[in-house]
Amino acid sequence: MKCPFCGNEDTRVIDSRPSDDNSTIRRRRQCDSCNKRFTTYEKVETIPLVVIKKDQTRETYDRSKIESGVFRSCHKRPVPVEEINACVEDIENAIFNKGVKEISSSEIGEIVMERLKELDQVAYVRFASVYREFKDVNTFKDELEKLL
Repeated sequence: MKCPFCGNEDTRVIDSRPSDDNSTIRRRRQCDSCNKRFTTYEKVETIPLVVIKKDQTRETYDRSKIESGVFRSCHKRPVPVEEINACVEDIENAIFNKGVKEISSSEIGEIVMERLKELDQVAYVRFASVYREFKDVNTFKDELEKLL
C-alpha cells in the first residue's frame, strides 16, 4: 500500500479489526520510510446492480433511496432507528441475495412493502399509498382492509 504522505510503497499493517457491521476491515498502517500512520479500509467488491425504472430507463442501485423511503414512512412513528436501519439492511440483503445484475423498481418496492408490513403497519400504508399511487380514498380503504 502506497503511503499517502511520502509516496513510499513499503508500508506495514500495525492493526486490523472488523468494522462495527462486519462489512469492512479497518487496517492501521505505518510507512517504513517516514513512519507516519494512516488507515485503510478493505471491503468486498460487489457487482453493480442496475435498477429498471417504470419508464424502462436504467440507473445504478442507490441504497439511499430505500433509506429515505423507509425513514419517511416511519416518520413520527414509535419505531427505533436501530430497527429502521435493520429493516433497510434486510431489504438490501433480500435484493442482493437474488443474485441478479438487473432488478425492476417494482420488485424492490414489493420487497420494501413486505418488510415494512412486519416493521410497522402505519409505515407500510404510508409507503404503499405513495408506491402504489392511490388515486382515491377507496383504494386506500381497500389496502387497509387487507391489513385488518
